[in-house]
Amino acid sequence: MTDHAIAATLFGPQDLRMIEHPLGPLASGMVRVRFGAGGICGSDLHYFRHARTGDFVVTSPLILGHEIAGEIVEINGAAPGLSVGDHVAVNPSRWCGHCDRCVEGRANLCENIYFMGSASKTPHMQGGFASVFDAVPAQCVKVPSHVAYQAAALAEPLAVSLHAAARAGEIRNQSVILFGAGPIGLLTMLAAKLEGCGEITVVDIAEAPLAFASKLGADRTIDLSGGDAELKALAAERPFDVAFEISGTAAGLAAAIASVRRGGTVVQVGNLPGGQIPVPANAVMAKEIDLKGTFRFGAEFSRAVDLIVSGKVDVLKLVTAERTLSSAPDAFGLAADRSQSVKVVLTAG
Repeated sequence: MTDHAIAATLFGPQDLRMIEHPLGPLASGMVRVRFGAGGICGSDLHYFRHARTGDFVVTSPLILGHEIAGEIVEINGAAPGLSVGDHVAVNPSRWCGHCDRCVEGRANLCENIYFMGSASKTPHMQGGFASVFDAVPAQCVKVPSHVAYQAAALAEPLAVSLHAAARAGEIRNQSVILFGAGPIGLLTMLAAKLEGCGEITVVDIAEAPLAFASKLGADRTIDLSGGDAELKALAAERPFDVAFEISGTAAGLAAAIASVRRGGTVVQVGNLPGGQIPVPANAVMAKEIDLKGTFRFGAEFSRAVDLIVSGKVDVLKLVTAERTLSSAPDAFGLAADRSQSVKVVLTAG
């Protein structure tokens, strides 16, 4: 067993390096996982570009990566249902299990949570874009060996989207509009379809992701790069029941609020810029809109794995490129180019 790991480590804006990190003895109650595959997420890209995402600021070197899968190579202590050699999708959340939010069944809101590859806490919890990394057994969901690591790694973004759809409430036969056709937007579209929603409209400012949305089943796409006249006319004629704001922009949130009907629902999925942003709050009041936040996921992670294993959701349709972990810095540059990429996945190589 190697005594070190090679990891994609962020030191500052656009300063991502492959660094050798020492591996100490595996702590009691932990499992050690060899990297199989990992998806580059939008929040990873925010960290890469700005060394922050929203209000989470990188203050010390941070190993990125939270969409990950791999093989268990060592276990120290009890790990019910897990064995060395098992392939696992790794839930990046490590919750405490005893705070008020955990007790009420909302572990995603755990008051003591650590999340892999995140600067939300200091010291930061290191991520999984490393040749070897450690986790607690509860984070590891076993997958059959025939399931590609690339697919298992995307259980995490699918779980985010399943949770977002659940936060919207009953959406069967409801008209839906999604702002943002990145990977989370596309997966949220699929999650809404799983819940039996009605017609889905996807909005973005780039042609390539909208074409992808159409291919995956969007009923209508709207390109805002030339202005919002089409969107305004559509919303005025037939406002939507539910809007998902996934672009992470103030303009997207304002458009989502403007697009839903009186008594409609807006779910904020995207990570908005840090600090204060303008919000058309009077419209929230006057239209009696339900404006809901959605943060990561809870039990949806296991459901996401089940959907991938069963083939009910083919997450690999989103993958536009694969690169080896050793070339992570270049892969991040590719992932940041929306004209070329929807989802870039790192592999062990």
